[in-house]
Amino acid sequence: MAERETLLKILDLARWAPSGDNTQPWRFQIVGPDHVVVRGFDTRERVLYDFDGHASHMGHGALLETLRIAASGFGLDATWTLRVGSRDNNPIYDVLLRESPGSAPDPLFRHIEQRVVQRRPMSMTPLTVEQRQALAAAPGPAYQVQFLESLGDRLKVARLLWDNAYIRLTCPEAYEVHREIIEWGARYSKDRIPEQAVGVDPVTARLMRWVMQRWGRVEFFNRYLLGTIAPRIQLDFLPALGCAAHLLLRPREAPAALVDYVRAGVGMQRLWLTASAMGLHLQPEMTPVIFRWYARAGRTFSALPAIGRRTLLLAGDFEALVGASEGSAFVFFCRVGRSVVPGSRSLRKDLSELLVE
Repeated sequence: MAERETLLKILDLARWAPSGDNTQPWRFQIVGPDHVVVRGFDTRERVLYDFDGHASHMGHGALLETLRIAASGFGLDATWTLRVGSRDNNPIYDVLLRESPGSAPDPLFRHIEQRVVQRRPMSMTPLTVEQRQALAAAPGPAYQVQFLESLGDRLKVARLLWDNAYIRLTCPEAYEVHREIIEWGARYSKDRIPEQAVGVDPVTARLMRWVMQRWGRVEFFNRYLLGTIAPRIQLDFLPALGCAAHLLLRPREAPAALVDYVRAGVGMQRLWLTASAMGLHLQPEMTPVIFRWYARAGRTFSALPAIGRRTLLLAGDFEALVGASEGSAFVFFCRVGRSVVPGSRSLRKDLSELLVE
């Protein structure tokens, strides 16, 4: 049993879990001293990157694991179940808390708020043996962590992300997403990505802000003024080289249901927090994973045929890079390395905005 004040402190920490573009697809309901309900939702209807809601479901998993870790700091054990009959687009998770006398806080507890996205180039200092071992073990035995560390591998990833970014920046269906997720002129943002955390220089940021006001401008710059070049260099190519390693999280069994993606989010968050605990920063590189989900499902996300063709080629290149087959499952891709703490970051909505009656 926990006092309401304790539950509020736990939820105040849990809300720092990562979610795609800081969408925070969850709301909390305290229904008793030992029972919290997490009401999830997804953004698939308006965000093409939320393929079948899977990105949101992984966010739910990250939240539930963060909640569990947060509870451990207050001498409580938190377990969650997906409520029977929940819909994929509005899943409900029941979290039960019980006292756990004498138990120590999870070692990742103090890194919950410290975890942050680093979108700029990082040190290329190789990972130590201890760091590799800890990162490989972090998601649990149901997952394999594949490391791409050599300069040659990082160059191949840079080329993959270069091609991936071209799809992302020339797809009209992605335009509204990109326009809405950035809070221009901001160092911090409670519900989006602040401009200063995007990872481009001030001149490019000003140009992006003006160009992205209308799709016609984007199309004109892309077609006649090489408008994708500067963003791809700054946001994709250079960061892909500037890191210690790229990590691919591969489940040993392919996800088949909503709860499988939730569990993948649990593994993702443990990987990310473990990186933070070792003084490393991390940046998700999820769009090639998501585009591959579309390609291998035989689905397209754009009315432009060229986008579909490029997406299929990208999926094949990704598989060749990591030695995988078309049927292999990928759930999370990222890069890690040492760097200074980012001076800008996404914050979170206040807990009062996330609580429902």
